[in-house]
Amino acid sequence: MRNYRLICCILIALFVPLLATCKEKKNKFNLPIEQIFIQTKSDTLTTIQAELAIKEEERNWGYMERKVIPDGTGMLFVFETDRRLSFWMKNTPHPLSIAYIGSDGVIYDILDMMPYSQASVQSSRSVRFALEVPQGYFKKMGVSVGDKVFLKDNKPLTSIR
Repeated sequence: MRNYRLICCILIALFVPLLATCKEKKNKFNLPIEQIFIQTKSDTLTTIQAELAIKEEERNWGYMERKVIPDGTGMLFVFETDRRLSFWMKNTPHPLSIAYIGSDGVIYDILDMMPYSQASVQSSRSVRFALEVPQGYFKKMGVSVGDKVFLKDNKPLTSIR
């Protein structure tokens, strides 16, 4: 019985650091999470728990190395000014859909991105935000170009700092 406890203690000591490493890859920068809402043209409301990538290094890392991204979650990339945006999937194993969103909160593009692709996926116009979700989630929820994205209490996305 004594050897069994010793073996259990050794195994726990070995696996705890591994578990901590796995947790870090889930949210490397410990990004804040904000509930965002999408109002569709058919008058349905979709809610997404979005990690906010605001700093340049957070935006550059994005979903890299994440193998699991559950439906109902996403990452909102916040930029200081409107510009044409371009994203790729370097070191990103999970297929994603991206919505390019203007400073007015309107979705202007929804595009799919393939795992590990280094091909640029560009917005069709200048936008302020990009929202990545698991591939197909926008379609599943009836979200399309022209729908409006906002924060709790109808606050605009531009209020994110």
